[in-house]
Amino acid sequence: MATTTRPDTKTITMTPEPDEPVQPRATQRKPPDGRFRLQVDRQTKQSYPTLEAAETAGLAIKRTHQILQVAVYDSVASVNKLIELP
Repeated sequence: MATTTRPDTKTITMTPEPDEPVQPRATQRKPPDGRFRLQVDRQTKQSYPTLEAAETAGLAIKRTHQILQVAVYDSVASVNKLIELP
């Protein structure tokens, strides 16, 4: 039987580091940048810089879909505030 021999060592060439930082994939979400986070059924949907803006958006959702649990989460104080219809 004739066998072939493999070379004893392999050379691995590394690609150089890219000059610009790697962009996140399009499927990855960016972290929320506002203090107040609007949550619908315990899922964060959007963040707002003020409590009033988050409550207004939450109340609009609650008026159209009364069965959903809508809350505003304050990320600094770690407090949830449920949105109820007036």
